[in-house]
Amino acid sequence: MQPKRRWQRVDGVLLLDKPSGMTSNHALQQARRLFSAEKGGHTGTLDPLATGLLPLCFGEATKFANDLLDADKTYLAELRLGVRTNTGDADGEIIEVRPVDVVEAALRQVLPRFIGLVSQVPPMHSALKRDGVPLYKLAHQGIEVERQARQVSIHGIDLTRFAAPLVELRVACGKGTYIRTLAEDVGAALGCGAHLTALRRERVGDLDLAGARRLDELVAMSDEQRPACLLPIDALLRRLPRIDQSGNQVSDEAGDHQPDRDQDLVGLVHLLDCRCGIDRISIFRVSRRATRADAPPFAPDIADLCSVRRLQRVPF
Repeated sequence: MQPKRRWQRVDGVLLLDKPSGMTSNHALQQARRLFSAEKGGHTGTLDPLATGLLPLCFGEATKFANDLLDADKTYLAELRLGVRTNTGDADGEIIEVRPVDVVEAALRQVLPRFIGLVSQVPPMHSALKRDGVPLYKLAHQGIEVERQARQVSIHGIDLTRFAAPLVELRVACGKGTYIRTLAEDVGAALGCGAHLTALRRERVGDLDLAGARRLDELVAMSDEQRPACLLPIDALLRRLPRIDQSGNQVSDEAGDHQPDRDQDLVGLVHLLDCRCGIDRISIFRVSRRATRADAPPFAPDIADLCSVRRLQRVPF
């Protein structure tokens, strides 16, 4: 009989290179067990077919996991022209095959249509819900419901490989973009149909695959080696100025000195509280200065916004 797992407090961000054929939640739970982390969450689902960057948050970092849901993302997508499936990707059943008579110039002429604000109809095989039921569950029952088109933002599409019937695109896009739907729409514009055969997420907000770890690499490590793979707990807040607090001392990220009483830090900052030997992050809004001569640090010039649910979203 195996000993009962002892969960422990783990704080940090793991950049995971998710393998194909695994759900995002399954990948999270495997990583969580490897670190024995008592609390964990991921920052946006990748389809089982997809590989690539899946940032995982443990402990204190989970406060800010939802912020990456709104972050821009970059994908490397492979499309197969001439074949349509019922899911829009390689996991589905083939529903139509057409001849492919497409040259590279024709594809390059079509792609600019899909840059900017684009209207997309979400696929039935998606996690969106209708009356509390995920659409993919309805699709598995053979039920198709009407879906409202939504506007998404596609910042850029680069053709990285053309070897018809296979093409490869690098797509930089905003929240809510379905690359499967983009593949189908590009195929429709070319008149031959298409589906997504491979997808790799390369970037989420300011995070990329540099330094990302595969699950098999983590499995091969010892318990003492794995913590070195974690980014600091404030890795998701790189765009906010950082202020450190240790005991009664406050310093900015540029040095160990007390911030100048006339220094303007108006706006949002994140505070890394290192007191009591436990790192905690809070978000504060600075109204005038970092400090006042007649008041303790951060009072009363800052409104405490520690509750992330009350914090206005900060774009990443």
